[in-house]
Amino acid sequence: MALLTFTDSSRTLQAGKIICLGRNYLEHAKEMKAEIPKEPVLFLKPSTAIIPSGGTIIIPPFSRELHHEVELVALITKAGRKIPRAAAMTYVGGYAVGLDMTLRDVQTEAKKKGLPWTVAKGFDTSAPLSPFVPAAEIPDPHALDISLRINGALRQQSNTRHMIFRLDEIVAYVSSIFTLEPGDVIFTGTPEGVGPAVPGDTIVAEIPGVGRLTNYIASAISDAR
Repeated sequence: MALLTFTDSSRTLQAGKIICLGRNYLEHAKEMKAEIPKEPVLFLKPSTAIIPSGGTIIIPPFSRELHHEVELVALITKAGRKIPRAAAMTYVGGYAVGLDMTLRDVQTEAKKKGLPWTVAKGFDTSAPLSPFVPAAEIPDPHALDISLRINGALRQQSNTRHMIFRLDEIVAYVSSIFTLEPGDVIFTGTPEGVGPAVPGDTIVAEIPGVGRLTNYIASAISDAR
């Protein structure tokens, strides 16, 4: 059972649905040679994908190409369905730094066959999360620097103002499809600069004011830290 923690207290929530956005930054859509979406592109991860900062991301034996994707993550803290956009932000109770780790070779093959991305996106350890900070501490979630380094080298750097769909629109859209419940989290998409991570790498993802996330990469046949 994955638990979500807050930095301000010992308060925890049981993790629910992990709802992720694809192609929510223009430059990332371009680097993936994908169409610019007219509405949010959604996929899901199971809660068993969550690991904390300091944990090890394990590359499954059926993949040879793991990619990093740093994201701002929003935590839902009250239930709602068909939430109006004007009220959407009142359902967001916290923010964290997250990694949407992706088996790119598995995803590419699935796309070629017109199959879902579930295996490529939802494998165990594919959703590292920092502790959540209360939403009240973040005046504007659309004005946050976001970055990722591997072994100290900068790989991704952007700002959440470049998101195609803003959080209020995302929450309203998602709740028109899924009932949102306390403990659900929304990965809001990654900026450009995604690329490979290999066994032995150290990933540091950061959103100043929100958090810092450090994780390690290992293969399924190696010893995890």
